[in-house]
This record gives sequence, C-alpha cells and structure tokens, in this order.
Amino acid sequence: MNKQARVLKAPVTSKDHVRGSPLAAVTLVGYGDFTCAECAKSYRAVKKIQAKMGPRLRYVFRSFPNLPLDGKSEGAAEAAESAGAQGKFWEIHDRMFENQGAASQLRLAEHARAVGLDADQFRRDMRGHVHLTRVRVVREGGVRSGVVEVPTFFINSLRHESAFGLATLLPAVQAAGGGA
Repeated sequence: MNKQARVLKAPVTSKDHVRGSPLAAVTLVGYGDFTCAECAKSYRAVKKIQAKMGPRLRYVFRSFPNLPLDGKSEGAAEAAESAGAQGKFWEIHDRMFENQGAASQLRLAEHARAVGLDADQFRRDMRGHVHLTRVRVVREGGVRSGVVEVPTFFINSLRHESAFGLATLLPAVQAAGGGA
C-alpha cells in the first residue's frame, strides 16, 4: 500500500463522536460496524487502551457499515447517529457492542430505551432515515482514506497496518504518544 493510501483523508471535526481532549497526545480514529464480530473484539481492546492511556488519548469512532448493505448494519449506524443527536452516542455505542447480534429494529428500539432516548424522536428518526446521509458521508470518508474492511484504525492520521487487538494496537498507540 502506498503512503498516500495510509493517511486519514477525513480529518476529525466537530461532527465526529469523540472521547477525550483535542489536546491529547494521541488521536485514535476507529472505523467499525456495530454488527461486526471483529469490531466488537476491537471495541474491548479500545476500552482497555482508553483506560491505560487516560487523558493522553482522544478516541474517535466512525461507523463504516459493511457492504453489501443488508439494512442491519446501516440501521445500527443510523441508530447510533440518532442517539448522538440526543447526546447519547457513546451510551448506545457501548450498549450495541456489548450486546452484539441485537441489530434488528426491535432490538435497536430496546437499546434506545435502555440508554434513555426520547423513544418517539428515535422512532421518527429511524422511520424517516433522518441520519442516513450522515452515515453514508462518514462511510465515504473512510473509503477515501483507504478503508475497505473493519475494524480499521488510524493513529495520529496514519493507518495502523497491524492487527487490531490489544497486543498490537496498545504498543502502537503508546509509541505515538511518546511511550508507555
């Protein structure tokens, strides 16, 4: 892969879902799919990295629904964006990864209730596909950055080319932040 394809082409903006300070030593951008088993594994690794790195890490999650789209993948991403519009992105993000396999419309509504979303607004958002354009724009940013499968990570805007597990991702994040 050439160096140009290794760089994050969609910079972090105020529209992103971010945990951590913009002044953190390391920014980790993760592209994932709420219905992907490998993404659930990487979610657990990222949680441990966040705990280890503390304020030295800023984590950005971007939905990248798998293709071909079957509706579940894109629907889960829409649900997360709907939750984000109500200020509860990270709550539903965590819940969906912790309860993977539960991406049907019925289960998405259950997740929304569990994290305290306005159920009527959530239903309107989902029926009207209010956040579908945002989901597709974010996915396209990933495509421009060379993302073809998930999970995919960028550390300080450079693509992490190794495995996504804790054993490889943590040392790479620590190195980018100036050590352990």
